[in-house]
Amino acid sequence: MNDTQLQRYGRHILLDEIGIEGQQQILDARVLIIGLGGLGSPAALYLAASGVGQLTLCDHDVVDLSNLQRQIAHSTAAIGQSKVSSARISMQNINPEIICVEVALQVKPDHLDALVADADVVLDCSDNFATRYAINRACLNHGKPLVSGAAILFSGQASVFDFSQAGMPCYNCLFPEDAESEALRCATTGIFAPLTGIIGTIQAAETLKLLAGIKTGLSGKLLTVDALDMSIKKSHFQQDPHCAVCSGKKAIC
Repeated sequence: MNDTQLQRYGRHILLDEIGIEGQQQILDARVLIIGLGGLGSPAALYLAASGVGQLTLCDHDVVDLSNLQRQIAHSTAAIGQSKVSSARISMQNINPEIICVEVALQVKPDHLDALVADADVVLDCSDNFATRYAINRACLNHGKPLVSGAAILFSGQASVFDFSQAGMPCYNCLFPEDAESEALRCATTGIFAPLTGIIGTIQAAETLKLLAGIKTGLSGKLLTVDALDMSIKKSHFQQDPHCAVCSGKKAIC
C-alpha cells in the first residue's frame, strides 16, 4: 500500500476491525455486482470509494429518465447510455485506482457461472426472482458469499448467504422458488427513493466486512426495513433440510 492509498483509506485503517491488513484484502478483492439500478448504484459507489480492487458490473439495461429518482450512479447526461458504462464513469471519478469490468449483457446461466467463479463476493442487486434464483445456484455451486438485497414500495430487505461455511441456508430456503408469490417490480409499482440507498449501502457494508474478514454480519439473518415508519427488524433463519437447491450440499472452502 503506497502513501496515497494510506491517506485515501486512512479512516478504514484506523478501525481495529479492518486495519492495514483488512484494507489490503479489500484492495486485492474482486467483486461482482449484478444490477446497476437502485440497489447496485449506492453499493457500487461505496465499494469503489472503499478501494475494492476489481468490480465487475453486470446489467443489460440503459439509463432512462425514470431511473434518476433513485439510481444515483447515473446522471441526466447518461440517459440512453448503458448502465454499466455510466456507473463505471461515476465510480472511477470517485476512485480512479479501481478496475471496472463492464458486462452489458443479460447473463445466462453459463455466463453467470463463469462470472461468479471469478469473484470473491457477489452482490445480487437484481429486480426479479428468476435472476435471484440463478445467482443463488451459481454462488452455491462455487462456494462464493452472496450479498442479497431487495426493495419495493417502502419495504426493503438484506441478507448474506455465506456458502464457504457448512450448513448455511440459501436464498431458496428463505424464499422457495416453487412458492406462489407475486413479483412486484418498481417499474410498475413504485419505490421510495432513499430506501434503495439504505439497502444498497447495507449490501456494501456486508461486502466490505466479508472481504476484511469481519465475522459479525447478516449471514443467516434477514434484515427488513420499513421506511414508512422507519422500523428495522432482524430475524434468524436456518437451512431447510428439504430445500430443493442446497440440501445435501457441502461447503466449498
